Amino acid sequence: MLRVGLTGGIGAGKSTVASRFAEHGAVLVDSDRIAREVVEPGTPGLAAIVEAFGADVLAPDGSLDRPALAAKAFADEESRKRLNGIVHPLVGKRTAELMAQAADDAVIVHDIPLLVEGNLAPAYHLVVIVDAPVEVRVRRLVEARGMAEADARARIRAQASEEQRRAVADVWLDNGGAQDAVLAEVDALWADRLVPYEANLRLRKPRPPMSPVIAPYDASWPLQAERRLARLRQVAGERLVRADHIGSTSVPGLPARDVLDLQLTVSTLADADALSDALADAGFPRLDGDWWDDPQDGSAVPWPKRFHVGADPKRAVNLHVRSTETPAWRLALLFRDWIRAHPAERDAYAAVKTELAREHEADGTVVQYAEAKQSWVNAAFARAEAWAADTSWRP
Repeated sequence: MLRVGLTGGIGAGKSTVASRFAEHGAVLVDSDRIAREVVEPGTPGLAAIVEAFGADVLAPDGSLDRPALAAKAFADEESRKRLNGIVHPLVGKRTAELMAQAADDAVIVHDIPLLVEGNLAPAYHLVVIVDAPVEVRVRRLVEARGMAEADARARIRAQASEEQRRAVADVWLDNGGAQDAVLAEVDALWADRLVPYEANLRLRKPRPPMSPVIAPYDASWPLQAERRLARLRQVAGERLVRADHIGSTSVPGLPARDVLDLQLTVSTLADADALSDALADAGFPRLDGDWWDDPQDGSAVPWPKRFHVGADPKRAVNLHVRSTETPAWRLALLFRDWIRAHPAERDAYAAVKTELAREHEADGTVVQYAEAKQSWVNAAFARAEAWAADTSWRP
């Protein structure tokens, strides 16, 4: 199943987006709804809130008086944390139960207001952020919910900033304008990305071969890589030695194929094999067959590795899982750091890549392109090793 985390600031209109996903057939897990359920009259959750905040947070009928609670809970950071400490564990338990009931081919959309604040983004295959300008959000809260303007602004300030949300957003939906516009974006996202992503994930399907195309450097590549590395670190756990963004997209200013190269370093290939299923479940199925790095130590024996690719149809990823049993993991980091430190080498490499990509643009695969540029890369390795010795470079 595909897990999509959906979030956005209060008043941004994520409920509109969530409802549209549900119309398409997504299994909607609504944290707000669950949060109401776990504090209904007679529940342990409501009893804990009364104990923490006082009986004046109850309405005359014994239910939770939400405005009264909000006035206390959002007055300061300590109060907010106290409320979250009561409600979040209860919501988490119920959420896990609902997700476990979903079909294997489900697209689960988890509507969760505090995804960013709770550092929960790595738990999802994809994070969708719904946003709107602050003044639009304040107006919605005042007009639609009857909230006092000062309270609305306090609630907004208490949540994650736009910068924090953008750091974890795989998809950013602007819901500050006409509703039809954002609904059209949701429709396209569902058809073009979520449905095929789920199928690729379930079937362990690799992306189709493609000819090499060199794109201008994209300043968002490192952030895109870091989002995926966060997920991979969570999956790999104690077996992981380190996780890194490598390859051309990790070098500022270097044109590259729009494919993120990521590297997981583990102690042994047995560890790499033990992680194979978990990586596939996380959205990185392993490619069949033997995969090797060309030895750079003078030996004729190639260096084995495991090779995975991203299942997200809109974000190509190559995942190299290497062990410390061979020097290949170190060499990948050395090449990255060396070329970052030498703009002239970076520009020379860009010229080589651009010319070879043009020569092989009709191949339908990157195999010949990769083989053709390997001689330049191998020579660069020698220059990089000399630089490492001169500078005492270490990974």
